[in-house]
Amino acid sequence: MNHAVIEAMASAGLTAEALAAQVGVDPKTAARWANPGHIPQSRHRAKVAKLLGKGVDTLWPDASKRRAPAWFRPWAEIEREVVSLRSFQLAWIPGLLQTEAYARATLANEALSMSEVDSLVAVRIGRQGVLRRDRPPLLVAVIDESVLRRTLRGDRAMMAEQLVHLAECATRPAVQVFIVPASVGMYSGLGGPFTIAELPDGNRVVHVDSQAEAQIIERTTTIATLERRWECVRGEALSRTHSLDLIREAAASWT
Repeated sequence: MNHAVIEAMASAGLTAEALAAQVGVDPKTAARWANPGHIPQSRHRAKVAKLLGKGVDTLWPDASKRRAPAWFRPWAEIEREVVSLRSFQLAWIPGLLQTEAYARATLANEALSMSEVDSLVAVRIGRQGVLRRDRPPLLVAVIDESVLRRTLRGDRAMMAEQLVHLAECATRPAVQVFIVPASVGMYSGLGGPFTIAELPDGNRVVHVDSQAEAQIIERTTTIATLERRWECVRGEALSRTHSLDLIREAAASWT
């Protein structure tokens, strides 16, 4: 039996019948999710995990391993082990703080089939389970203000939902969100986004995004350069309180 699913259903007070009713599937289908090897379809997976209050990777570890692109799997493994993440994002809301609709929007112009999009979104939402652990890692996210002002093809509702979610995440004890305001102008973060992960043994690795496949960097001299850049970027951001005010103002502007 899949004891993680069984325990999550018990904690959430949900029977297979009740879970099936909320997801919109047959009760027999929901009951099978508690059996080894039975994983919800990609279009249901994130919703089931949310109802059960767990991450997809916690309930069905093999789902992320099968669906994540091969080049991303090493970083997904790192995320599950970290004690802290420092992420600077120039173009997107960080993946660990995205809604499902926003995650889909980030993939809208890629040459992907609907099933491939479903799989990638499920993996991304599943990764967020690390933030719902009893002892989650500290996530410090610095985001350029332009991210708050950009949506897909005029979709105001999607962006409003995303920013309300971001504001809620920003109030959690283990999540800190800082915004670099547009008034700053040019700053060192314009070179591109990156995330610094601190592991339990004190070592650090860096994930650097690009238009091609992202890189995982372990070279100490490069990490030292990026940690210096992080401090410069962080120094340009608003305080945590003022950043939250700006996020809420931006959310209201989309409604």
